Amino acid sequence: MAIEGFDYKGFAQNLAQQALELIPPDFNDAQKNYVANTLLNFSAVAGEALYNDTQFNFNLDQAVMITQIIAEWSFHKSVDLIRSGIPQQYWDPIMQKIAFTIFEIAKNAFHQELPQDQCLQLIEHHVKKTYLDCIAELKDKNLIDEGLMEQAASQSNIDAMAQQQAENIPAEESVQEVPQGEIPQPQQTGVSQTAQNPNASLPPTAKVLKLATLAMLFRKIQQEKVQTILDKFSAEDAQTVIKFMDMPDLAQKVDTNVALKCLQEIRTNLPAPNQNLTPNKLITKIKNVSQYFDKSQLEQKLKTERVNVRKFVFTALEGEYFEMPPKVANIIATHLEDSV
Repeated sequence: MAIEGFDYKGFAQNLAQQALELIPPDFNDAQKNYVANTLLNFSAVAGEALYNDTQFNFNLDQAVMITQIIAEWSFHKSVDLIRSGIPQQYWDPIMQKIAFTIFEIAKNAFHQELPQDQCLQLIEHHVKKTYLDCIAELKDKNLIDEGLMEQAASQSNIDAMAQQQAENIPAEESVQEVPQGEIPQPQQTGVSQTAQNPNASLPPTAKVLKLATLAMLFRKIQQEKVQTILDKFSAEDAQTVIKFMDMPDLAQKVDTNVALKCLQEIRTNLPAPNQNLTPNKLITKIKNVSQYFDKSQLEQKLKTERVNVRKFVFTALEGEYFEMPPKVANIIATHLEDSV
């Protein structure tokens, strides 16, 4: 049965119109049109499919959300493709695979009534995986070289926009100065007050805001990894983060721009990642993961992956390095680590 009130054509047009204001100003007219038209086409097709769907019977809110997710990722990944340097004749096939992936993952996730954060995290993972797989496939077919593959793989407009938003906050704006109403002014400030009462207003201090921001981030990370990180915190700070994680309306109490600025400050203070991706280190990463799976489980986990991915993993288990770009090999190893 059609979804009452779902004007998917008008909605797609509205999303495309909004996107025009966000397209990078350095793009020429042809590039701007590609981004806008790609977003419009995929969101309209998805909206129509949802409107006529008789299997899942989505409601209006679900149909709007799925369509908007496809529109947003169509925007970001089309920008990434334009900046990647990959020849234009390969853009559409890549975008079609990405849009199809989003549509299928989103439909099933919403049908299973997964929490929204989990849905978005799942979709993001598969979008990035599909994008990287498509680029690697072009390289495997000798349609692009290794340098271009690595350049394309490094593009992330969604991260660039988040960083730009954070950087656009005026330098003189203190992190303590949050919009009135976003974080109600407390009767007293200090970490201990909020740790004792998770429903209390958030004290707008720089440290507490960073802990609250980390709590929002930790909600999207596997619990075991969160605990490993919290073990390195002081007992008081760890307890505060846990209390924040239990607050159902935390995201409404922390202003988005302030959270982005906190994340940027945290990221700036992190040690630089190790760029020395030697074959031995990559082999060790795979071997460390293999202790959690026997060979049959690993074969099952990798059965849908490309031949070269499987070769890389099983060759590494034998102590040898199957030749592929270190950055790509590291993505594979990291993906396996995250699945543990």
